[in-house]
Amino acid sequence: MNERSEADGSPDPDGSADPADEIADHGPTLLSQPKIADRVYEMGRQITEDYRGREPLLVGLLKGAFVFMSDLARAISLPVDMDFMAVSSYGDATESSGVVRILKDLDEDIAGRDVIIVEDIIDSGLTLQYVRSLLLARAPASLSVAALLKRADAAFDDVDYVGFEIGDEFVVGYGLDAGQRYRNLPFIASLG
Repeated sequence: MNERSEADGSPDPDGSADPADEIADHGPTLLSQPKIADRVYEMGRQITEDYRGREPLLVGLLKGAFVFMSDLARAISLPVDMDFMAVSSYGDATESSGVVRILKDLDEDIAGRDVIIVEDIIDSGLTLQYVRSLLLARAPASLSVAALLKRADAAFDDVDYVGFEIGDEFVVGYGLDAGQRYRNLPFIASLG
């Protein structure tokens, strides 16, 4: 590490610092950085094909989807607009409370727009079902869902683009957190 990074904790400019070295208390890696990158690229190509001639609005559900949405937007070879909603059903817990709260609503009017909700993980599907219903009431031209992860037993099945299906382990990294930690890991790991 250089003097600056030792003093302020920022990563080495040469990229040699590994966030996993700083946060070593996660469990085993479930999805590697290259595997995620390949799948996100494939999802971007599929969205490009499906939306050719249109300009979709990506709606990222904060905070977890921000890393995925950033990479997905770059993998889509079309003009895209982006907006965000902050929705919570977890707080700092590892299990959903069952109550969905809107913490930040959209800045854009979505009436007549082709909207793609971008979600990090579909657990029970409660949050996504709520957001989908809310956005459908705003009369978009179309509404689809892109999720990086979907639990095998999730009740919500109305998902157009899924990165990976996973089991019931609690996962962190690539935007997903536990008590606001681990979002910066470049891979997805179970919380050991």
